Amino acid sequence: MDFTNLPRRNKTYTGANGSKISVDLNGEIYMLKFPAVPSRNKEMSYTNGCVSEYLGSQIFNLCGIPAQETMLGTFTINGKEKIVVACKDFTTPETVLQDFASLKNTIIDSEHNGYGTELPDILTAIDEQQAIDPYILKERFWDMFIIDALIGNWDRHNGNWGFLYNTRTDEMQIAPVYDCGSCLFPQADAKIMEVTLNDQTEKDLRIFQIPTSGIKQNGQKINYFDFISGHSDNDCSKALKRVLPGIDMRKINELIDNTPYINDLQKSFYKTMLSERKEKILDTSLRLLKKD
Repeated sequence: MDFTNLPRRNKTYTGANGSKISVDLNGEIYMLKFPAVPSRNKEMSYTNGCVSEYLGSQIFNLCGIPAQETMLGTFTINGKEKIVVACKDFTTPETVLQDFASLKNTIIDSEHNGYGTELPDILTAIDEQQAIDPYILKERFWDMFIIDALIGNWDRHNGNWGFLYNTRTDEMQIAPVYDCGSCLFPQADAKIMEVTLNDQTEKDLRIFQIPTSGIKQNGQKINYFDFISGHSDNDCSKALKRVLPGIDMRKINELIDNTPYINDLQKSFYKTMLSERKEKILDTSLRLLKKD
């Protein structure tokens, strides 16, 4: 779809990765997210973050965890056509999005602010907040962590997951997962993809070492493999057993094969990395858990 001439809306969005505008598509509001300039790979003109946003959200939905609806399209500006991702706005006139950081700030005696991503602080805030059933909220947190491990999301923090607050009833519910643009190696260009596919050392680097989670423990970002395989948290292990059976690689591969605007190299890279991360991080961790 070409989004260029869709009617613009005045709603604005925060976030650091790429420009964002709101448009009207068939009477509904969508956020158009534009590709960001790479911060690390200077050889790329723009990151693949829009493709990552699209695929990451779709994979969450395929695995049974509600996420934003996304679609890929194009937008032409100053004569240049760019691949953009349209994210359906899941708020309504009476429901507003509030991030986890704002909920964490309600813990009055906490020593850390809402955006602190130390795992113990997050878990304490989940237990002590009173807006959502802590058991349900903790399940969502760890379910999200498992899929983020699968898709290699390095930037899940307290500001990009949260809740829908109903201004009329004062009720809160967990929002669909959103902001997945930092998954699936968005700054990997064709050269990096080719090297990774043909070199097991490079492949293992991107499975076992990078990316790490945005969540920290003792000041260090959590290594997905070490944390999950080491059964570092009982609720995380429960989430692994709960979520893993719902990861259907056949459906995920079909999704990637049918994704527009990406070439065969990209499709092979995404399918290979997802399959290997599932096997070597999640499947291996479950086998180790069953041995204990």
